[in-house]
Amino acid sequence: MDSAELERQLASGVSGGFGDLLNIFSGGAFNRASIFSLGIMPYISASIIMQLAGIAVPAVQKMQKEGESGRKRLTQYTRFLTIAITLVQAPGYLASTVASAVDSDSTFWYASSTILLTCCTLFIMWLGEKITDKGIGNGISIIIMIGIIAGLPQALIQEFSASNFYFFLVEIALLFIVIMASVALVQAVRRVPVHFAKSNFAAGSALPKGEQARSFIPLKVNSSGVMPIIFAQALMFVPLYLGQLDSLQNSSVVAALSDFNGVWYNILFAIMIILFTYFYTAITVNVNQISDDMKRNGSFVPGIKPGRPTAEYLDEILSRITLPGSVFLALIAVLPAIVMALGLAKNQNFALFFGGTSLLIMVGVVLDTLQQIESHLLSRHYDGLMQSGSLKGRTGMPVSGITG
Repeated sequence: MDSAELERQLASGVSGGFGDLLNIFSGGAFNRASIFSLGIMPYISASIIMQLAGIAVPAVQKMQKEGESGRKRLTQYTRFLTIAITLVQAPGYLASTVASAVDSDSTFWYASSTILLTCCTLFIMWLGEKITDKGIGNGISIIIMIGIIAGLPQALIQEFSASNFYFFLVEIALLFIVIMASVALVQAVRRVPVHFAKSNFAAGSALPKGEQARSFIPLKVNSSGVMPIIFAQALMFVPLYLGQLDSLQNSSVVAALSDFNGVWYNILFAIMIILFTYFYTAITVNVNQISDDMKRNGSFVPGIKPGRPTAEYLDEILSRITLPGSVFLALIAVLPAIVMALGLAKNQNFALFFGGTSLLIMVGVVLDTLQQIESHLLSRHYDGLMQSGSLKGRTGMPVSGITG
């Protein structure tokens, strides 16, 4: 293999858009021609396809309602679909990135390399599932986050070398502000009050006579997570392919939409994110199902009739809070381009941490992992108190002082 040719091919290869997305999910391996180049992206693609199939395919909808057994079958189908996607993506990656640097790109080389890339993707998928089963948090998300963070030290060093010390401190302060804003976006919820009738409680309940238990439905401002950015980035990669056609190489429209730091590209990118946010929120938050579950449980929103009026009320609230959430999500997504245009970052690698998929994934995974760790610690603390109380009860000592 010609290493110089491979390095040149990687340097002039796919950058920005979907290429950067693949590089993020693979921890930078995509632009290094590593055996883990495809990373976990095929599994994510398979999961998205299965999730969307739950809307249009009755068989998948049925499995989603079958509880644990249905979940296991869906997981197995997702694994098979991951293998199929990897077998399609691997030859394309080899042909576009690696083949030009290989001495003999024979059929055997393609077949063996495809099998190698597929096995590495399956290994990462297996590792993520094991982390989920044996550890704390979602294993796939943690692997993606580690891949993103792995590029942060090098980006910081490059940025520090390219700018003076005081300007670098300003950049770090701005990055901190953006991270805090992203945390607020991820955690922001609209609490819809819900009342439960007293008849739903056991006879020994301490609920006063005539009073109703009060709770709320937490509707997230950003219910779709990073999925709108992923979908939009995948579609915005189309103009780059069109620009490679001989008939469209001189097209000013295609050229404008192929500039990842350009104005028109980012305007269209932001509009698509807003539209995809509404679309993905509509398919992930089923207000009709929430209304039906509330009606079966005897709960209701104060002042709103159960059933269809409740569903319409929740849908109206969800539409209102999704608009600012989608606009803020679009702003976060195009922020790296804004930072580069204003000269607030000297290199593209560091600018990517100011927003987009990488920042939202890091924030979301860290918050989710911390929440699960806190729940785990509280559970162990509660179990310890219960065991201590049982021990005191058996030894004849008073246990009323232990409230948990």
